[in-house]
Amino acid sequence: MSNKAKGSKVERELFQMFVENNFRAVRVAGSGVMENAECDLIAGRIGHKYAVEVKSTKKPVKYITKEQIEKFMIFCEIFDLKPVVAVRFNRLGWFFFNPGDLEDAGKNWVLNMETARTKGKRFSQFFGVKDDRNKKNDVLAGDLELLKEIDDVE
Repeated sequence: MSNKAKGSKVERELFQMFVENNFRAVRVAGSGVMENAECDLIAGRIGHKYAVEVKSTKKPVKYITKEQIEKFMIFCEIFDLKPVVAVRFNRLGWFFFNPGDLEDAGKNWVLNMETARTKGKRFSQFFGVKDDRNKKNDVLAGDLELLKEIDDVE
Protein backbone atom coordinates (compact mmCIF):
# COMPACT_ATOMS: atom_id res chain seq x y z
CA MET A 1 0.00 0.00 0.00
CA SER A 2 1.43 3.42 -0.97
CA ASN A 3 1.95 6.22 1.54
CA LYS A 4 -0.86 8.21 -0.11
CA ALA A 5 -3.23 5.23 0.21
CA LYS A 6 -2.25 4.78 3.87
CA GLY A 7 -2.81 8.49 4.51
CA SER A 8 -6.22 8.39 2.86
CA LYS A 9 -7.14 5.34 4.92
CA VAL A 10 -6.37 7.04 8.25
CA GLU A 11 -8.13 10.23 7.10
CA ARG A 12 -11.26 8.16 6.39
CA GLU A 13 -10.93 6.47 9.78
CA LEU A 14 -10.77 9.84 11.58
CA PHE A 15 -13.57 11.24 9.41
CA GLN A 16 -15.75 8.34 10.59
CA MET A 17 -14.90 9.10 14.24
CA PHE A 18 -16.17 12.65 13.77
CA VAL A 19 -19.37 11.46 12.08
CA GLU A 20 -20.02 8.88 14.80
CA ASN A 21 -19.71 11.66 17.39
CA ASN A 22 -22.26 13.93 15.68
CA PHE A 23 -19.85 16.29 13.96
CA ARG A 24 -20.23 17.38 10.39
CA ALA A 25 -16.98 16.66 8.58
CA VAL A 26 -15.41 16.77 5.14
CA ARG A 27 -12.15 15.48 3.78
CA VAL A 28 -10.24 18.19 1.92
CA ALA A 29 -9.67 17.27 -1.72
CA GLY A 30 -6.04 17.26 -2.71
CA SER A 31 -4.68 17.44 0.81
CA GLY A 32 -1.02 16.54 0.81
CA VAL A 33 -0.64 16.84 -2.97
CA MET A 34 -2.20 20.14 -4.11
CA GLU A 35 -1.34 23.72 -3.29
CA ASN A 36 -3.82 25.54 -1.05
CA ALA A 37 -5.08 22.29 0.48
CA GLU A 38 -3.44 23.00 3.81
CA CYS A 39 -5.38 20.59 6.01
CA ASP A 40 -6.81 17.08 5.71
CA LEU A 41 -10.21 17.40 7.38
CA ILE A 42 -12.58 20.16 8.39
CA ALA A 43 -15.00 19.22 11.14
CA GLY A 44 -17.45 21.02 13.33
CA ARG A 45 -20.66 21.28 15.20
CA ILE A 46 -22.48 24.33 16.41
CA GLY A 47 -20.01 26.63 18.12
CA HIS A 48 -16.94 24.53 17.29
CA LYS A 49 -15.00 24.52 14.00
CA TYR A 50 -11.76 22.62 13.46
CA ALA A 51 -9.13 22.17 10.76
CA VAL A 52 -7.34 18.87 11.25
CA GLU A 53 -3.90 17.89 10.00
CA VAL A 54 -3.83 14.08 10.05
CA LYS A 55 -0.65 12.04 10.50
CA SER A 56 0.06 8.39 11.17
CA THR A 57 3.19 6.43 11.84
CA LYS A 58 4.41 3.01 12.85
CA LYS A 59 7.56 4.62 14.26
CA PRO A 60 7.82 6.09 17.78
CA VAL A 61 8.40 9.59 16.34
CA LYS A 62 6.57 11.70 13.74
CA TYR A 63 8.23 14.71 12.09
CA ILE A 64 6.24 17.52 10.46
CA THR A 65 7.95 20.30 8.54
CA LYS A 66 7.73 23.78 9.98
CA GLU A 67 6.63 25.03 6.56
CA GLN A 68 3.65 22.66 6.56
CA ILE A 69 2.53 23.76 10.04
CA GLU A 70 3.02 27.43 9.14
CA LYS A 71 0.78 27.08 6.06
CA PHE A 72 -1.73 25.10 8.15
CA MET A 73 -1.89 27.87 10.77
CA ILE A 74 -2.43 30.55 8.11
CA PHE A 75 -5.23 28.45 6.58
CA CYS A 76 -6.87 28.14 10.02
CA GLU A 77 -6.64 31.87 10.62
CA ILE A 78 -8.15 32.72 7.23
CA PHE A 79 -11.16 30.46 7.83
CA ASP A 80 -11.42 31.01 11.60
CA LEU A 81 -10.88 27.33 12.38
CA LYS A 82 -9.23 25.89 15.48
CA PRO A 83 -6.09 24.01 14.38
CA VAL A 84 -5.70 20.40 15.47
CA VAL A 85 -2.88 17.97 14.78
CA ALA A 86 -4.12 14.38 14.92
CA VAL A 87 -1.55 11.59 15.05
CA ARG A 88 -2.21 7.87 15.03
CA PHE A 89 0.64 5.82 16.42
CA ASN A 90 -0.01 2.31 15.13
CA ARG A 91 -0.06 0.47 18.45
CA LEU A 92 -1.25 3.36 20.65
CA GLY A 93 -4.11 4.80 18.64
CA TRP A 94 -5.15 8.41 18.08
CA PHE A 95 -3.81 11.44 19.93
CA PHE A 96 -4.86 15.05 19.37
CA PHE A 97 -2.72 18.14 19.90
CA ASN A 98 -2.79 21.88 19.70
CA PRO A 99 0.05 22.91 17.36
CA GLY A 100 1.73 24.65 20.32
CA ASP A 101 2.34 21.20 21.84
CA LEU A 102 4.69 20.20 19.03
CA GLU A 103 8.37 20.09 19.98
CA ASP A 104 10.98 22.05 18.02
CA ALA A 105 13.54 19.85 16.25
CA GLY A 106 15.27 22.41 14.03
CA LYS A 107 13.73 22.29 10.55
CA ASN A 108 10.83 20.19 11.78
CA TRP A 109 8.32 19.92 14.55
CA VAL A 110 8.28 16.52 16.22
CA LEU A 111 5.84 14.39 18.17
CA ASN A 112 6.91 11.23 19.91
CA MET A 113 5.07 8.59 21.89
CA GLU A 114 6.11 10.09 25.22
CA THR A 115 4.75 13.51 24.22
CA ALA A 116 1.59 11.79 23.00
CA ARG A 117 1.11 10.18 26.40
CA THR A 118 1.79 13.37 28.38
CA LYS A 119 0.42 16.20 26.22
CA GLY A 120 -1.85 14.43 23.73
CA LYS A 121 -5.54 13.88 24.33
CA ARG A 122 -7.90 11.22 23.13
CA PHE A 123 -10.81 12.15 20.85
CA SER A 124 -13.41 12.53 23.59
CA GLN A 125 -11.02 14.54 25.79
CA PHE A 126 -9.92 16.91 23.05
CA PHE A 127 -13.29 17.53 21.48
CA GLY A 128 -15.33 17.32 24.69
CA VAL A 129 -17.71 14.61 23.58
CA LYS A 130 -19.23 11.77 25.51
CA ASP A 131 -17.63 8.46 24.69
CA ASP A 132 -21.08 6.81 24.68
CA ARG A 133 -22.01 6.77 21.00
CA ASN A 134 -25.55 5.57 21.80
CA LYS A 135 -26.49 9.06 22.99
CA LYS A 136 -26.36 10.75 19.58
CA ASN A 137 -29.85 12.16 20.05
CA ASP A 138 -28.74 14.05 23.18
CA VAL A 139 -26.10 15.93 21.16
CA LEU A 140 -28.48 16.59 18.28
CA ALA A 141 -31.15 17.83 20.68
CA GLY A 142 -28.59 20.15 22.29
CA ASP A 143 -27.61 21.54 18.88
CA LEU A 144 -31.27 22.13 18.00
CA GLU A 145 -31.87 23.92 21.32
CA LEU A 146 -28.88 26.18 20.65
CA LEU A 147 -30.23 26.99 17.19
CA LYS A 148 -33.60 27.91 18.70
CA GLU A 149 -31.89 30.19 21.22
CA ILE A 150 -29.91 31.88 18.44
CA ASP A 151 -33.12 32.44 16.44
CA ASP A 152 -34.84 33.89 19.53
CA VAL A 153 -32.00 36.39 20.07
CA GLU A 154 -32.10 37.61 16.47
